[in-house]
Amino acid sequence: MDAVQAAVRSRLRGTVIDIAPVFGFTLTFALTHRLGVALTLAFTAGAGVFAYRLVRKEPVGRALGILGLVCVQGALAARTGQATSFFLPHLVLHCVMAVAAPVLILLGWPPMGLMVGLLTGERTAWRRCAVRRRAFARGSLVLFAGNVLMLAVQLPLFLSGQAVALGSVDVFGPLVFALGALLGWRVYRRAVGAHRCDAPLPANADLSAGPAHPTGPEHPTGPEHPTGPAHPTSPARPTGPAHLTGRAHLTDPAHLTGPAHPMERTVR
Repeated sequence: MDAVQAAVRSRLRGTVIDIAPVFGFTLTFALTHRLGVALTLAFTAGAGVFAYRLVRKEPVGRALGILGLVCVQGALAARTGQATSFFLPHLVLHCVMAVAAPVLILLGWPPMGLMVGLLTGERTAWRRCAVRRRAFARGSLVLFAGNVLMLAVQLPLFLSGQAVALGSVDVFGPLVFALGALLGWRVYRRAVGAHRCDAPLPANADLSAGPAHPTGPEHPTGPEHPTGPAHPTSPARPTGPAHLTGRAHLTDPAHLTGPAHPMERTVR
């Protein structure tokens, strides 16, 4: 599971690049108080991030997502003429996460488990283990707490129209999320402890330790059963009327040297 921590750290490093458009918009608007100039710099920074990820041959989907989000933010700010509208998509995202996280936890689909499943390729296999499911629920509570904290700070700033302060808090949004993910992962590891989910036994598994073939007295022994003696004088194997005279009839040396008995060929 160390791959999860490595993935979170990699995402944290990538976040520093992803927040360049928000940082550029906030800094420019704080210095010039001109919405058009701030939007121009934000679009330029978004295009720069897109080109940087293409040069590094990183997934195009993420680069397009960042560029598309900047375009939506700029369109909202240009339409309303308010700088605070630039941060509205992030605010809506925090609201959705604050509402959806508790519902998913109650339904047995903690958000942290879904994210780990995507990062490790495990998908939803972790739901088969009740211990891991509860541990992921505890880790998701850490993410939920960080999201609620961000929402509690940003919402009053948005309603009061403080664009610079709102942008300064929004810059640290991805960092808070990454930190919450790392702390939530530690909570998950502590909750799981040394537990290991064992694969269930197949339904037709034979757990008995008894022999495959009964060897009791009631079971007839013969040549077709390897555990029974294959002696021609066994009482369980009838050999005709001549066999009823007893075992001495076949083992007597006089009998073996006498005239041929009708059943002698059969016994041999």
